[in-house]
Amino acid sequence: MADQDQDLVDVDPHDPGDGSLPVFRWKQAGRTNLATRRQLREMGLRPGGAEPVARIECRGGKRWAWLYRIDLAKPKLPMTLAKEAALDKAMAARQTCPGPCGRRYFHCLPLQTLGSCLECFDGTPADPSSYIAPPAPDHRLAA
Repeated sequence: MADQDQDLVDVDPHDPGDGSLPVFRWKQAGRTNLATRRQLREMGLRPGGAEPVARIECRGGKRWAWLYRIDLAKPKLPMTLAKEAALDKAMAARQTCPGPCGRRYFHCLPLQTLGSCLECFDGTPADPSSYIAPPAPDHRLAA
């Protein structure tokens, strides 16, 4: 029995793996110089290539976020017209019904499960304030 006791190892279930990064519990990081990506974004900053220096956990370790040093963070990059156009194009693909109505909604459609908006799928009428009417067939952008 004494040999078996020597083989037992105390394991911390909250260790990030290699034990190199400290782990803070929810609201235990205190007033440190650390912030999550979301907190950095609210401050107008980004990690800027800096590696995370710690981890914060909540809900018993089921949810967690990396913590970055605020003093190493860089300013957010400004939104360019090209980035804005690319984001709008990506969102249009998720918000536009491929069905016969062709409407662009203000929310993402369940295209993977239904394949269209609810009105095209089963006839449930859509609230007119939830979509933008598609352009007329003869409408053309300036060339």
